[in-house]
Amino acid sequence: MKTLLAITNALSDVNRARIVCALARCEELCVCQIHEMLGLAPSTTSKHLSLLVSAGLLDSRKEGRWVYYCLPEEAEPAVAEVLDWFCTHAEEEKAITEDEKRLDRILAYTPEELCQRQARGTRCC
Repeated sequence: MKTLLAITNALSDVNRARIVCALARCEELCVCQIHEMLGLAPSTTSKHLSLLVSAGLLDSRKEGRWVYYCLPEEAEPAVAEVLDWFCTHAEEEKAITEDEKRLDRILAYTPEELCQRQARGTRCC
């Protein structure tokens, strides 16, 4: 029951749902790319990512100064079923289709370029 409640709580926020759907499309994103897509404060983005990792919905890896997130390759069966169902049913939502367009623009930048733009207060989309 604890796992089920953690999963439903993690997916009960539109921004966390957007993150999951973006990662279903892109396979892996850096924190700065997710931050740019959401348009939220970095600390808020990090809190959302932390909740998704705690629920078992995301994995992360660190490479140098970059932290990358992805959907888990070897998720618990309940997590895998929920992710499959959720992403299938969310793909037609307006926020998700807008994020796909935004991600196309974001992915034109390397994480280094994107972080430099963010440090200057310049958004890419």
